Amino acid sequence: METSRNADASAEREDRDREQLEEWYAQYKRYAFAIAYRMLGSAEEAEDAVQDCFAELGRRGPQGIDRIQAYLARMVTNACLNLLNSARSRRETYIGEWLPEPISGEDDDPEAVAERRDMLSYAYLVLLERLSPGERAVFVLREAFGYDYAAIAEMTGKSEAGCRQIYSRVKRSLQAEPAASGNTPRAAGRRGEARAGLLRRFAAAFDAYDVGAMLELLAEQPVFSADGGGRELRTVVRPMIGRKGVLALLTSRRLYAQLREWQASAEPVNGELQLVFRQDGEVRAVLCLLAEEGPDGPRVRDLYLMLADDKLGRIGAPPGAADEVAEP
Repeated sequence: METSRNADASAEREDRDREQLEEWYAQYKRYAFAIAYRMLGSAEEAEDAVQDCFAELGRRGPQGIDRIQAYLARMVTNACLNLLNSARSRRETYIGEWLPEPISGEDDDPEAVAERRDMLSYAYLVLLERLSPGERAVFVLREAFGYDYAAIAEMTGKSEAGCRQIYSRVKRSLQAEPAASGNTPRAAGRRGEARAGLLRRFAAAFDAYDVGAMLELLAEQPVFSADGGGRELRTVVRPMIGRKGVLALLTSRRLYAQLREWQASAEPVNGELQLVFRQDGEVRAVLCLLAEEGPDGPRVRDLYLMLADDKLGRIGAPPGAADEVAEP
């Protein structure tokens, strides 16, 4: 009889633990993904990290965990640090530029009210690639999710003073960049009609090989970067810097001719309208533009072309209201 009661109690406890874990997964998986994606710049790796963390949590059980959000943030941070450290050597041997994986939508986690949405922008993710894994962890946790230095120190295994110094150093190094400084067109330039108009004019100039129109759209020192998947030379292997070189790339009748054969539309990518290129409904490329405010309106400063097939899977079907821009 005693054995039976113990077995029943054990089964009830297991049921409660399973229900608790399922509840946590439903409530916090998007929050965990938001941290991992900003840490890794890869949606696929972020999803794997989150799944691994919840699997570990399932093996451990929920007992003794009082603040699950902070506990999970620490688990995800540690998992991402391990992945970043192992990925550095792979990315150093990557053919061409390694760019972050773009994702569809205005925001990956609108319910995370403490999260800074600016840090989802594609240009911001590119900036984060400059940081070491430790710097990136401290900066993301503080800047995007508002954790205090004591919590960050516990999550990263660093001292509180060290975390404060790292954050201040990274903040200073990035503050001059438009993507981080806020020196970009906001509601009108990023999500509104002005942004759509900029993309429409850019696509029209690109499609028509219009040197004059494209020159009017470029900032004084534009930078063009592209990711061809690291497997074959499908694009430029190093960033092109300066108006002359970028203009030559964008108006060449030999380079990127295939882009002009695909249907382009302006769609939300990483929280901003960007250009998505499809062939027979399949996403073939994404072009993300960072515009800075000029004296006569927004100018394109940074261009990021994603051609890697394995990094285009998180771009969904075009929304019904997508702004077609293939025609001027």
